[in-house]
Amino acid sequence: MQTTRRKFLSFAGGVTVAGTIPIVTLRPVEATPAMLNTAIRNVVGEAPIRVGKIKLDIPPLVENGNTVPMTVNVASPMTADDYVKSIHVFNEKNPQPNIGNFYLNPSSGRAQISTRIRLADTQKVVAIARLSDDSFWQVTAEIVVTLAACTEEVN
Repeated sequence: MQTTRRKFLSFAGGVTVAGTIPIVTLRPVEATPAMLNTAIRNVVGEAPIRVGKIKLDIPPLVENGNTVPMTVNVASPMTADDYVKSIHVFNEKNPQPNIGNFYLNPSSGRAQISTRIRLADTQKVVAIARLSDDSFWQVTAEIVVTLAACTEEVN
């Protein structure tokens, strides 16, 4: 079936009219510390979480929450018998508390990840490492954000 100029213009006009219909957007649910705890428990289950073996390098004060540099290091020899399986990063006040999950193996060479994250407000950032013996280790940092990211303006 061949498209005529008239059919094309009729379709294009319909798309233009549909584009002018107002769209209602819903505001995301406000993040809570309980959401952070739930996200962490979804990863670790009921396993105990220890403190140590992991270092979070993130600025304690950031001027702009749109791009915050972060590096997580875990003390591990990264051998076939002793290595880091995964690193999980969480935050307290963003709509999605699980920032990222990074999976490693002995071939990774070292247990380190570096990235940039967005932070909605002054909040706690948590990094958790799962080792090959299925133990979990965590570090927490409080970050002060002067200009928030991840926020929406409602007009």
